[in-house]
Amino acid sequence: MKGRAVFLDRDGTVNVDKDYLYRIEDFEFEKNVPETLKYLYDKGYKLIIISNQSGIARGYFTVEDVEKLHDHIEKEAEAEGFKITEFYYCPHLPEGKIKEFSVECGCRKPGTGLIDKAVDDHDIDTASSFMIGDKEADMVSGRKAGLTTILVGTGYGKETVNNFKDYDHYFEDISGVRSII
Repeated sequence: MKGRAVFLDRDGTVNVDKDYLYRIEDFEFEKNVPETLKYLYDKGYKLIIISNQSGIARGYFTVEDVEKLHDHIEKEAEAEGFKITEFYYCPHLPEGKIKEFSVECGCRKPGTGLIDKAVDDHDIDTASSFMIGDKEADMVSGRKAGLTTILVGTGYGKETVNNFKDYDHYFEDISGVRSII
């Protein structure tokens, strides 16, 4: 039987968006995230982070910096009683400064490459899974991948909700998902 997942944007959804976050000491969960992710985890959902990390292509930080931060987030999650199944991130940006990452790709949201890979890697049923994010790109990639889309009002969400309407649900913060999941 295929599994169910909640795909989560990272910056502005899981953690407070701090312009190209990569330093462990700058990490902090967004409002109500730990308890909500524990709730979803306890309900049997795989928790999968889907994140654009163009700061790599821009030369602001390295792949190693992102991996260290993700290790830290995993430890914080485990301390809160839940587990992140896996992190998928796109390091690309066509107009980036770092040549190897300055490419067109299918993994950068609103593309579905990262979601598609996670679905294959973890045998996910997209019809019973969700995408939670704070930006239009999150909603577009989730919709294209066949997920139920949830826009949250954290990060850029309050701006997004005023300018974009193609999502299934909107909540002021992530705790609202408990009313539908």
